[in-house]
Amino acid sequence: MAGLLQNFRNTIIAGTVLALIIISGYRMHYGSMDAVFWQAVFRFLHVFVGIVWIGLLYYFNFVQIRKMPEIPAELKPAVSKYIAPEALFWFRWAALATVLAGIILAWNRGYLVSAYSLGATEGFSVPQHTFIGVGMWLGTIMFLNVWLFIWPNQKIALGMVEADADAKAKAGRTAMLFSRTNLLLSLPMLATMTMNQTLFG
Repeated sequence: MAGLLQNFRNTIIAGTVLALIIISGYRMHYGSMDAVFWQAVFRFLHVFVGIVWIGLLYYFNFVQIRKMPEIPAELKPAVSKYIAPEALFWFRWAALATVLAGIILAWNRGYLVSAYSLGATEGFSVPQHTFIGVGMWLGTIMFLNVWLFIWPNQKIALGMVEADADAKAKAGRTAMLFSRTNLLLSLPMLATMTMNQTLFG
């Protein structure tokens, strides 16, 4: 067992196999692979990649950004050259996967346009579409912040793109501000995503 758990890839493969067994069990007992079954599958995927994305957002804001100034200069390259680029890889691709899975889920459930219009297409008569639409827009803005502002500026700040010291400092500050913006937006976004399903189904 230790051999399995010491290898990241093997651990993920084993976890995926177990998840597929559970999904197959649901399929067997539910008795169909209809739209509702696929909603359940895409909700699982949406939540999984969302945890990866938001978990890393919280790691950056709760830990890395706050503690970096305290790290001795000679140790900072361990974070900036090894940990941060790897974390940013999973961060940006999890953001994309979360948004795509959420869009597929909303389309499958039939409220994609209603939600993105914040319920305007229904005369604002369906509050759950307005609420989930707010969450979807917040998630979309956060996703765009990752790909258009955080990642391009982090590449400069981390030295993955050639730049002078002033440009690196400016890029680092810009990336931090957009990361903090996403931290701020994540709380109302999560409120809509979790409460909407519980209260409206």
